[in-house]
Amino acid sequence: MTDYGLRGKTAIITGVSNPKGIGAATALAFAKEGAKLAMTYKRLDFPYDDAKTASNGIDSYHKALAGDCAEIEAELRKITPDILFAEGDISEEAFVISFYNRVVERFGGINILVNNAALYSERDTIFTVSEKDMDNIYNSNIKGALLMMREFMKHFASYGRIINLSTDAAQSFAGQITYGSSKAAIEALTRAVAIEAGHLGITVNAVAPGPTQTGWIDEALEKSVVPQIPIGRLGLPQDIANVILFLSSDKAEWLTGQIIKVSGGHAL
Repeated sequence: MTDYGLRGKTAIITGVSNPKGIGAATALAFAKEGAKLAMTYKRLDFPYDDAKTASNGIDSYHKALAGDCAEIEAELRKITPDILFAEGDISEEAFVISFYNRVVERFGGINILVNNAALYSERDTIFTVSEKDMDNIYNSNIKGALLMMREFMKHFASYGRIINLSTDAAQSFAGQITYGSSKAAIEALTRAVAIEAGHLGITVNAVAPGPTQTGWIDEALEKSVVPQIPIGRLGLPQDIANVILFLSSDKAEWLTGQIIKVSGGHAL
């Protein structure tokens, strides 16, 4: 078993309410390594048909995003008591500052930040995108991640790791132009902050997942997407969490400013 050297370190993970999501999988992976965890979530008001939520698909996904963290909290408490949850909007400066203060009061210095939280819109083309979608997505995906990184700089302990979440199609995501462009901005921020924070010993990298089964991919979509993936299967949240663990470890101390596609070869 690999020891990532994370025991006793404090990690912040945003966007953990979906039990099938990357945030939840990453939280469980860190807990198993002995890290202390502080997590944020926001209940999202997406429409869904409850009759269609028994199997994977957009209705199941939207229902999960509307919930709280009760399911993942129960799993984490089987592993460690060192967890803290906060419900709020990371695009609001007051919430971010208050959250970091709570984390420092509970755990002391902070070592790791995983910027996982993100919004998207299903009406996201140049013909249909709305001003509301632009504001919501850019505020959450860019402003929120930037606020989280700024506050991290004020509170990190001697060991610092930041891992941002992008998407493998960030450079050209037709059909998801606001979401995709927000992730392209995250990649630019990752490189810039890596340069600015390097002298402090903080590494800053991004993970860019390909099509990953977090509950939103139904059977029909899976059949159409998998042929585009050279490895021949959808990603699993644990695939992404594994790379985040490595980037958070001391084994990645000379790796910074990188965008790592974890996509099975999709969108190369």
